Amino acid sequence: MTDSDTVPAGTHIGHVHLKVADLDRAVGFYRDVMGFELKARLGNQAAFFSAGGYHHHIGLNTWESTNGAPPAPGTTGLYHYAINYPTRRDLAAALKRLLDQGWGIDGASDHGTHEALYMHDPDMNGMELAWDRDPSLWPRDDNGDVTFFRTSLDFAALLGELDDDTAAYLPRLAQYT
Repeated sequence: MTDSDTVPAGTHIGHVHLKVADLDRAVGFYRDVMGFELKARLGNQAAFFSAGGYHHHIGLNTWESTNGAPPAPGTTGLYHYAINYPTRRDLAAALKRLLDQGWGIDGASDHGTHEALYMHDPDMNGMELAWDRDPSLWPRDDNGDVTFFRTSLDFAALLGELDDDTAAYLPRLAQYT
């Protein structure tokens, strides 16, 4: 492949726009539980959220989904989208915020390249909350190609990034280790 056949290295995935059944419920989740800033709202039809003042990272709408049901298992569609935090401490703070708000996770893994928490929003959209290790630390095979693996996430070490006493959270996370 030539450079003209591939996507440029600086390319990134932009925002995600999700269909939701109940906009008020979804706004409450993304603002109050996840901590995103509500940038704009179009009545009961759409809302847009940001991290750090960007126009929007997450868009929500009810244009085709008011009072709709989540997709049934075994159907095609979005598996999950990822929210990548800039530091491991930020991922730890996100986990603590979720637990403090009474929101659980569906799983967690250390993939070598990154640490990930898996969950869903109120409309059952799959979410991955992640922190990427520096690429120089990524596991590689004998040819230098990146390899992935899946091991249990060390919750004690992750939450240890915070200054708070987080030992009380560990029993709630034991099922994922």
